[in-house]
Amino acid sequence: MYFQRLRDLREDKDMNQTQIAELLNIRQTVYSRYERGFQSIPVEHLIALADFYNVSTDYILGRTNIKEINK
Repeated sequence: MYFQRLRDLREDKDMNQTQIAELLNIRQTVYSRYERGFQSIPVEHLIALADFYNVSTDYILGRTNIKEINK
């Protein structure tokens, strides 16, 4: 699965792949594989990114188009 939303969210924050990889404590090449759909994203990384971007995991996964979540 290709996660265009991961890339869009990252670019909306004016961040590069290396910065997001550091946030997840992984290498940039691994994060790049997530964005391109060459590697499945672990649940813990999916949750961390959803929290970081303040969106739901369903939004990242394309199950909803509602971007903002209420906390």
